[in-house]
Amino acid sequence: MRRRTFLTALSGAAVWPLAGRAQQKAMPVIGFLSPASSGSNASFVAAFVQGLSDTGYVEGQNVAIEYRWAENQVDRLPTFAADLVGRKVDVIVAIGPPSVRAVKDATSTIPIVFGLGSDPVKLGFVPSLARPAGNLTGVSILAAEMTPKLIELLSELVPQAGVIAILLNPNNPNAEHIIGDAQEAARAKGVQLHILKATTESEIDAAFASLAQRHAGALVIGADPLFDSRPAQFVALTARHAVPAISAWREFPTSGGLISYGPSIAAGYRLGGMYVGKILNGAKPADLPVQQPTKFELVINLKTAKALGLTIPQSIFARADEVIE
Repeated sequence: MRRRTFLTALSGAAVWPLAGRAQQKAMPVIGFLSPASSGSNASFVAAFVQGLSDTGYVEGQNVAIEYRWAENQVDRLPTFAADLVGRKVDVIVAIGPPSVRAVKDATSTIPIVFGLGSDPVKLGFVPSLARPAGNLTGVSILAAEMTPKLIELLSELVPQAGVIAILLNPNNPNAEHIIGDAQEAARAKGVQLHILKATTESEIDAAFASLAQRHAGALVIGADPLFDSRPAQFVALTARHAVPAISAWREFPTSGGLISYGPSIAAGYRLGGMYVGKILNGAKPADLPVQQPTKFELVINLKTAKALGLTIPQSIFARADEVIE
């Protein structure tokens, strides 16, 4: 039983021992909803908790967090959202478009802090980044908009690749938008593009198994919560199939993948934690502009490049923010 419920029940059953004693304020509760799994997101949760700490809230001491992980089963999200709303949590953190939609449908009053890899205005969650209005605000790292740049970099890195594949989650509401951008970027670079789709771990394995059949010489890993939390799986698969691959997230090359270009997921989670803290301190979501990344990093793993028989062009090497030997 939550403490606030306990205190309410107690106040109806007994008189406080000290007359006039001020009623203690209940510990605020944060609801945290994600379509992914807890194990694969531990480092991101740590960044979120650090952001909370930056605003004076320490989990287990003066704030509680109710986690709900859908384990990549997005159909569970509406039930989890309704549960958190029913528990009357003080703020809800929603990761990814399906979670945001589920929570937005469940409440118009509880503050929502979202974490998105795409534009929340295009998705219809807020009317404006500067003035989000309503009960929603958060962090948008615009990963979906990075696709053309990823194709451009990959084509520069592997110029002999006449066919490039891109792996997407078809359940992502940005999928069609990403495909359109990817096709346009591929035409501009004069390469053929194959669209691969996966919604489960086994489908990811199957997509990689099809690369040789499609004669794909390189792969773009699309931005999606299902993929973002699995850098180790993608590192293992790209090594097994000896395919040069690029991701928007630095967690891919730092875990042993080839290359990444994009903002930091961990920094986004930390910003989200700070926004939750501000709301708990009295700020209104409508008054907090949607945060966007200010820095994009190019990270290269030289060891992986050598294992794939690739020489990093000087044009890319000179732009790298981090080179892993």
